[in-house]
Amino acid sequence: MSMYQQEVLATNIAAVRDQIAEAAQQVGRRPEEITLVAVSKTKPLELVKLAYELGITHFGENRVQEALPKIAAFHPQDIHWHMIGHLQSNKAGKVIGQFGCIHSIDSLHLAEILNRQAASLNLTGSQRQPVLLQVNISGETSKEGLEPEMVISLTHQIATLEHLEIQGLMTIAPLVDNPEKARPVFRALRELRDRLQNEVPECSWQHLSMGMTDDYQVAIEEGATIVRIGRAIFGERIKKGTTQ
Repeated sequence: MSMYQQEVLATNIAAVRDQIAEAAQQVGRRPEEITLVAVSKTKPLELVKLAYELGITHFGENRVQEALPKIAAFHPQDIHWHMIGHLQSNKAGKVIGQFGCIHSIDSLHLAEILNRQAASLNLTGSQRQPVLLQVNISGETSKEGLEPEMVISLTHQIATLEHLEIQGLMTIAPLVDNPEKARPVFRALRELRDRLQNEVPECSWQHLSMGMTDDYQVAIEEGATIVRIGRAIFGERIKKGTTQ
């Protein structure tokens, strides 16, 4: 890792933190309310370690098979790994106990599989597995997630699974040329969360995971507590067959 690459990464992280603070202050929020998750999918472990040395402690991964070797190789006490990608049922058993939070619960079936695995590890009480429910607010067929009109009824069922702890909602906004066009999606997720606070008060509903490189400032203005930033920190995604 060259000195230039280190300087670029440090500059990128500082710029993202500044923009998070600016967006929070625009709407009277404290920057400390927002968790920055650096999306490290496709990135080599040495880059993750460098970001950690620069103060990043939350990392997001999309693929179980890529994430688990990183987690096994690098697990300081204050690091938090997030599963932010679509989780296939046949890989669900591998993620419990490995990730501090699973953002992508998109069916009762998946939740039940995770709950059984968490039960086998005796994750109860304060040790329950934190999860977020992924909602397809925009209705795009290309995106995973629960249909908004189904969320409340399914949440009542998922909330009964005693080894999972629902902490909030996650969504992925459409790709747009102007981040303001994503604002209605973020606002709708926040409004759904507010309904769930009344309908299912036994869950904390503390988190809204929404906003990525192109739209995270708008997401923060609409209430995001977790933003998932890849490109603005690490640069363009590494393609297979290329090197960092």
